[in-house]
Amino acid sequence: MDITVRTESFGVEDRSWLASAHGADATRTITLDPALFTAATHFPNGVLKSGTVLARVTATGLYGPYNNALANGQEVAAGHLFNSVRMKTGGPKRGAPLLEHGFVLESKLPANHGLDAAAKADLAGWIKYR
Repeated sequence: MDITVRTESFGVEDRSWLASAHGADATRTITLDPALFTAATHFPNGVLKSGTVLARVTATGLYGPYNNALANGQEVAAGHLFNSVRMKTGGPKRGAPLLEHGFVLESKLPANHGLDAAAKADLAGWIKYR
């Protein structure tokens, strides 16, 4: 058991990428695998930003960044990370909420969000982009 005292600071969540509250009350809990992310690209400040496009790895059921060039399940977009999550390289797996349906303002997504035409096609019928 680890009873080490830790201090954490939290910023204000930026969900300006949401175009409406539709779907925000029905997010699904998923597990993120930090080993699938690149710190410099996905969480340069130790925080994976909400709005990032995620995908499920078929073999493990864990989630990582959407990447249409892979062939392990990460080439199929599953939705957007709903809450920002603190992450570090080599850190533990993290629980997180996934927005699977709703309305998204594409221009407000965070840097390195991963959304491309193929991801939009994967999410068509579930998420509307404006």
